[in-house]
Amino acid sequence: MTTIRASCPACGDVQLTAADVVVRVCADDDRGSYCFRCPGCAGRIVKDASARVVDLLVAGGVRLDVWRLPAELTDARREGPPFSEADVADFRALLRSDAWFDHLAAEVGGSEDR
Repeated sequence: MTTIRASCPACGDVQLTAADVVVRVCADDDRGSYCFRCPGCAGRIVKDASARVVDLLVAGGVRLDVWRLPAELTDARREGPPFSEADVADFRALLRSDAWFDHLAAEVGGSEDR
């Protein structure tokens, strides 16, 4: 069984098995990371990983999870000016009201099933 050494900010060096770790790679920009739950404090730890570290972990039997960036990040349909501080203040005031959802639904063209 492969033993993987990693570091927890609270506990220091810990030893893990391949089943304790998940490698995540973004298919859109090849950024990699790995995550595990610390056996000492049970904290969820996420660390960046170079392509070399990803390859080593996967070769050691760690599960690979490939994900994609949300489509909204490349959506070219952005319209209108950016939010101002006044917009944010108005939105916060709206959320404090009981009818916030009905007001927002009316603003975007009608209410939908809730």
